[in-house]
Amino acid sequence: MESRYHFGLPGDGINGFMEALRTRKDKIKFVLVRHEESAAFMASAYAKYTGKLGACLATSGPGAIHLLNGLYDAKLDGTPVVAITGRTYSDLMGSGYQQDVDQLQLFSDVSVYNNIINKPEQAEMVVDMACRAALSQRGVSHFTMPIDVQEKILEGKYSKHKVPGHTSDKLINFDIMPSSQKTLKDAAEILNAGKKIVIFIGQGALNARNEVLAIAEKLNAPIVKSLLGKAVVEDDNPYNIGILGILGTEPATDAMNEADTLLMVGTSFPYIDYLPKPGQARGIQIDIKPEKIGLRYPVEVGLLGDSRIILSALIPLLDSHNKGQKENKNSNNSFLLDKQQAMKEWTSKLETFRNRSNNSGEITYNNKLIKPQTIAAAVSEELEDNAIISIDSGTSTFWAARHINVRNGMKFSVSGTLASMACGLPYAIAAQMIYPERQCVAFVGDGGFMMLMAEFATAVQYNLPIKVIILKNNTLGMIRWEQMGYLGNPEYGVEFTPIDLAGLLKIVVETVIL
Repeated sequence: MESRYHFGLPGDGINGFMEALRTRKDKIKFVLVRHEESAAFMASAYAKYTGKLGACLATSGPGAIHLLNGLYDAKLDGTPVVAITGRTYSDLMGSGYQQDVDQLQLFSDVSVYNNIINKPEQAEMVVDMACRAALSQRGVSHFTMPIDVQEKILEGKYSKHKVPGHTSDKLINFDIMPSSQKTLKDAAEILNAGKKIVIFIGQGALNARNEVLAIAEKLNAPIVKSLLGKAVVEDDNPYNIGILGILGTEPATDAMNEADTLLMVGTSFPYIDYLPKPGQARGIQIDIKPEKIGLRYPVEVGLLGDSRIILSALIPLLDSHNKGQKENKNSNNSFLLDKQQAMKEWTSKLETFRNRSNNSGEITYNNKLIKPQTIAAAVSEELEDNAIISIDSGTSTFWAARHINVRNGMKFSVSGTLASMACGLPYAIAAQMIYPERQCVAFVGDGGFMMLMAEFATAVQYNLPIKVIILKNNTLGMIRWEQMGYLGNPEYGVEFTPIDLAGLLKIVVETVIL
C-alpha cells in the first residue's frame, strides 16, 4: 500500500522516519518541497492523477500545521492520502516543550483515521489501518510518532493479546455493487420512463468514460460535467454540453432547469441551486460513499459502488430511446438535439468574445492587453493528446473551464470543493514526477502562484519540464469580482505591487542549475 513517492520537508521531529526513507530510497522516492502545504497538495494530486494512495510527511508542531490546507483539499475531494508527522518526546508531551502541539486534536477533523504510535510494536498495525482507512473511505489518514519512539528498535515485546503480523498490507478491492438486481432494475425503470434525461458526472466517473457514453447514446441524454469531472468525456463530444455552475455553460444550466430525470454519477457537486428543483426530476445517484447519496438532491434510487461496474450492469437493462416512435414512446430526441444546438451556439459565442478586439482585457504582454480567454484557448491548442492540466483557483479557473478543451486521454484537476489557491503549481510538479513522459501544465493566476512560487525551484531541482502559464494582472481577480459583482461594493485590498515574475523565475532556474 506504500506510495512510490513521499512528499515532505524534514525536521528534528521526523528525522528518525527520514532515516528509514533513506535506507529504502530504492523503493520510495522522497521529494523535498519548499513548504509543507505543497507536500500535502502534491500527495493529493498524486492520488487524484493515479487513483492510488498519496503520502506526505512533516515534522512536529509548525510543520504538521502547514500540512492542513493541502490535506483538507484531499478530504473534501474524497482523495486517499496518508500524512505522517513527528511529535515531541513522549515523556514531554503536554508540557509545553518546544513544538509541543496536540496533533491528534489538530488532525481530528481532517482525517478518517488518526492515531499515535507509542511503541515500535504498534507501528505495523497503525500503518496498515491508516492505509486501509484512506483507501476504503477515500479520505485522509494521519498518524504521528514521538521522536524517541522513532529511534527505538522493534524488540518483539508484544502484549499477551497482541499477535505479531495480524494485520494485512495487501491492497483489497473495495468496489461495491448493489446487493440485489432489484435496485438496478428500479433505476432502469426510472431512466426508461424519462423523456428529458440529464447525465451529471463528476470525478467518480473518471474510469467510466465508455460506460457513460453508452448510456448517453442509449437514452438520448446530454452529459453535464462538474469541474472535477471535466476529463471524463472530451469537451468536443456531441453528448457533452459543458460544465455546470457559475463557471460553466448556459446549455448545462438550461438542461438542469428542464430535466425530468437526473442520473448523477460520481459527483458531490455542492452548488445545489444549479440542480433541478426538488420534485422536478426523478433522481438516481451512483457514488462510492453511501453518505453522499441523497446529499445534494432527493434521489429515489442510490447505487453504491464503483461507477464503471454499476453502469456496466445498468446498460443491458435500459431501453434504447433511439428506436422508432411505435416501438418506444420515449423515442423523441428533441431534448438532446436542442441542447446540442445550444452548445454549438455557446461555443461560437465564446470564440467571438475571446477574438473580439477591444480594451477590456486584464493581462498584459509587452505593455499590450491580452484577453485571458485568448491565452487559455491558445494553451488548449498547444496541449498534447495525453497532457495533464493542473488548474489553480481564481479567475484562471473560469478561463480554463470554458476555454481549455480536454480531449480523450488527458487528465485535468483542480482543488474542487475546497477551491484553495496555490494548488496549481504543486499539482503540476506531482503530475510530472508520476508521468515523466507526459506534458504537464500548470494554468494559474499570479495571486495563487505567488503563494507557493518557491516550489518552482523544486521543479528545477528535480529537472521537471513542467509548463507554467501565469495570468498576471497584479490583482486577486476573483475576489475583486466577488466584491463588486456579489456585494456591489468598490474593490478594496486586492491589488498587488507588480513583480517581474518572468525575470524572477529566470533567476531561479539559473541559480538552481548552477
